[in-house]
Amino acid sequence: MEKTLPPIPVKRYFTIGEVGELCGVKPHVLRYWEQEFTQLRPMKRRGNRRYYQHHEVLMIRRIRDLLYDQGFTISGARNKLQELVQGERERRKAGVVPLEGMEAVEIDQEEFEAAIHQEEDRASLETEPKTAPRTVDPSQLLHLRRELFEIRELLTVGR
Repeated sequence: MEKTLPPIPVKRYFTIGEVGELCGVKPHVLRYWEQEFTQLRPMKRRGNRRYYQHHEVLMIRRIRDLLYDQGFTISGARNKLQELVQGERERRKAGVVPLEGMEAVEIDQEEFEAAIHQEEDRASLETEPKTAPRTVDPSQLLHLRRELFEIRELLTVGR
C-alpha cells in the first residue's frame, strides 16, 4: 500500500478535507483517529469545524504509516506513538535536540481566532492594489521562530 503523499504546503492551518488529501485518508477516518490517539487534537471553530496545524499533519502521516504500511493495530500504533513521543522528550532533556531556550508553545483559542482573521484579512488585501509595505511586528517574528523550532523538533523525532 506504499503511496507517495504530496508535500505539505506552508500554511498555518488545514481543513479536514485538506488533511485527508495530504495524508491519503478520508475525513471520517481522521475523526475516528482523534478518538483513538489523544495526541491528535485539532482546533475547532464554528460548527465544530476542525483546523489542523502542521505538526498534526505530520502526526497523522506517522499514524497512517504505522497502521497501513507497518501493519500495527490501533492499540499497537497508539503505544508506538507514545514511545516515540517519550523518546523525543528524553532526547530533549538530554540536550540532543536543543531548542535554544525555546519551549514548545500551544496556541490557545483566542490566538487561533486572531490568526484566522489575520489570514482572511491578508487574503482580502491580495485582491486590493498594493500600497506601502507593512512593517513586521517583533512579537510575530518571535512567534514564527517558536513555530519553526517546533517544526524542527517534529522533523527530528523519527531520527
